[in-house]
Amino acid sequence: METKKQVSEDKRPLFFGLGFGILFGFLLHKGGATQYDVILGQLLLTDFTVLKIMLSAVATGMIGIYFMKSMGWIKLSLKGGSVGMNVIGALIFGVGFAVLGYCPGTIAGAIGNGYLDAIVGGLVGILSGTWIFALMYPKLKDGILKMGDFGDITLPRLLKVNDWVVVVPVVALIVLLLFWIESTGL
Repeated sequence: METKKQVSEDKRPLFFGLGFGILFGFLLHKGGATQYDVILGQLLLTDFTVLKIMLSAVATGMIGIYFMKSMGWIKLSLKGGSVGMNVIGALIFGVGFAVLGYCPGTIAGAIGNGYLDAIVGGLVGILSGTWIFALMYPKLKDGILKMGDFGDITLPRLLKVNDWVVVVPVVALIVLLLFWIESTGL
């Protein structure tokens, strides 16, 4: 039987996380999503590379997570949400994205590429944004962050169906959307 100390010293998840993070950054780079012009093109709706990467990641992640869940390899630990949390998160994300042209994932990839704007602006932006949010959190946590609380619900749980009843059609729609985007040359 493992003691609490032995369990807390297991660093393997950190190394898996680091490895997958490096792989994710490499794939973002190879896909072009760490280039400012590509991200700007997405914001201007002239280059849909970022959307295609993200939709592919959502479909792959959805299949992978629910497959591992159905095999009993993982247990999902859902965190509750609210409309207020989504609004505040979207504002923070949107301001950072609009000002610098990177999201947190692409900032990490761009830093890995050595892009000075990501190193200086991105790192400073993430750290200062986190600091400001941490300072404001005590005032926000019982106010706007609780507004429109919807708990830890998922679509399968809401519809009272097996996970795959939602996963398969959503992945199929994503695949169809990706084919449509490619066929139109977007």
